[in-house]
Amino acid sequence: MILDRIPSWVTITATVVMAFPFGWGVGVLLAYLVAGRDFGQLPIMTVPVGMLGAIVFALWPSVKPSTRLLVVLGGTAVFVLVGLLAAS
Repeated sequence: MILDRIPSWVTITATVVMAFPFGWGVGVLLAYLVAGRDFGQLPIMTVPVGMLGAIVFALWPSVKPSTRLLVVLGGTAVFVLVGLLAAS
């Protein structure tokens, strides 16, 4: 795979950068699951937890860097698409 030819530090850096929007989406999803559609100020608590979890996953050494990047990119794409569909 082409991602395996890229140096691992570049892939890990890109994964950490992409972990921020992915973690934001995880935090908002968690707030939605806990409180429902009218979750108010709950993301103030859940978004930092989601971001921290995403960063920990991005740096987790037992999973290949290319796999971590693909998971975070795919998750971010899903959150963006669902957000766009929910807004319209």
